This record gives sequence, C-alpha cells and structure tokens, in this order.
Amino acid sequence: MASPTFNPPDTGGPFPISLPDRTLSAYLARPAPSAASGSGRHGLVICHGFPVDPPQPDTPNRGYQQLANRLAADTGWVVLTFSFRGTAESTGNFSLGGWLADLHVAIDVLLRIPGVDGAWLCGFAAGGALAICAAGEDSRVRGVAALSAPADFADRATDARRFVAQARAAGVIRDPHFPPDLDAWARELREIRPLNLIGKIPPRPILLVHGANDEVVTVLDARALADAADAQVELRVLAGAGHRLRNDPRAIALLIGWMDRQGS
Repeated sequence: MASPTFNPPDTGGPFPISLPDRTLSAYLARPAPSAASGSGRHGLVICHGFPVDPPQPDTPNRGYQQLANRLAADTGWVVLTFSFRGTAESTGNFSLGGWLADLHVAIDVLLRIPGVDGAWLCGFAAGGALAICAAGEDSRVRGVAALSAPADFADRATDARRFVAQARAAGVIRDPHFPPDLDAWARELREIRPLNLIGKIPPRPILLVHGANDEVVTVLDARALADAADAQVELRVLAGAGHRLRNDPRAIALLIGWMDRQGS
C-alpha cells in the first residue's frame, strides 16, 4: 500500500490525506500547549458510523470535528477524525474492506504526526466495529473505545442489492457501476467480523459503551463482544440511551474518563 501524503495545519484544522486512488478529508485537533507536560502526547483516531441520510452541503462532519476539539481540550491528546471513502468530501465508494483500509491509513497518519507517542481508536456504530477490527489487526494500536458497535455485519449481506441501494441513497456509493463484483462486496460484510478480532486486543484496554434502548444495534451485540474478549473489557450500558451516543453527555464523559486512565 502506498504511503499517504498529508500536511495538517500546525495549529490543527482540516486537511486532505492523499493516496493514489482516493483522497480522504481529515481534521486534526491539537490541545493547547499547556494541556500536557513534555513533548509526547497520546493520539486518538475517531471513526464515524454509516450515514443514514444524504450528505448536507454545510460541513457534514462538523459534529465529529467539534468532538475532536473537545477531547483534545479536555484530555491534552492529539485527536484525528476523518471521513471514510464515499462520505463528506472523501472520494471513492463505500465498501467495508475499503473503510477498514481507510482506518489503517488514518492510524499511519496519526503516528507520523510529530509528538504523538501512541495511537488509540474510538469509533461510533460501524466505525466502532471497524475500530475493534483494526486494533485486532494492528499491534501499534494501544487501546480502543467502541460505542454502539455491532458485533458483525452479516445481516447487511443477506440482501446485498438492497444494502447497495441504501448506500446509494445515503450518498456513499456514487459510481453507478460500483460495486463491480457484488458477491465480493457482500463477502466483505460477512468476513470482517469484530467478534473474530476483539479477542486479539487484550491486555490492551477496551471500552464498550452501549445504549440500553439502542433501536439500531441491540445491546446483545455489546455483550457478545465482551464475551468474545473473555470479559477483558470495560462494558458500560447506559439506561434509556439510544443509538446516537455521540450526542449523549454520559457517553462522552465515559470516553473522557477512559482516556484519562490510559498510561504514559
């Protein structure tokens, strides 16, 4: 895989990650100089979920940029968030394997930022599931927080044509001829399984946060993931919470507390 080229602003902000076949839009949040002692800072990659609605013209990823700014300010970490291929201003078309490859690129980018001494991952919904997969595959990842994460994507593969239609409606498949091989595209949905990879993460720390009333991903998925890691996780189920935990202050407080407990 070709190395990405990028040049994030010194003070943080939006920037492109360029690869031979695609460009990913990204955003870097840096803490204030006094927010942490020494030159080394922990780094976090935030992964968004699968969009439900078509993209809006006014900065569709603004909410994640705001979250990145808050986490950087409150924890002293360097925080990178980015848009998977096919979303926001990133080029390309959605495939689960493609999104996982994009996340590995984001990890590479974070670890190449001067002063970052380690990479952790945080993901929401599908992004949380892929964060688990990436951490299971990449020993450089030092911990993962997954919120509202599904245990697998097999249900999406049962009617692949319908899911492709949903992805087109959401604006994440833009090429009318994509995918060129529907069977291979659907096979990734069956084979990329957080349940198979979460057990490779411990003793690195895992935080799982799930809403008790999640209407999209049942809380049973969170419990299955915890079991697959031999219960070597911090599992928090939020009473009355639904699927969109990014907007739940309790979930963000749990995330910040988990980040604060990560060692040097």
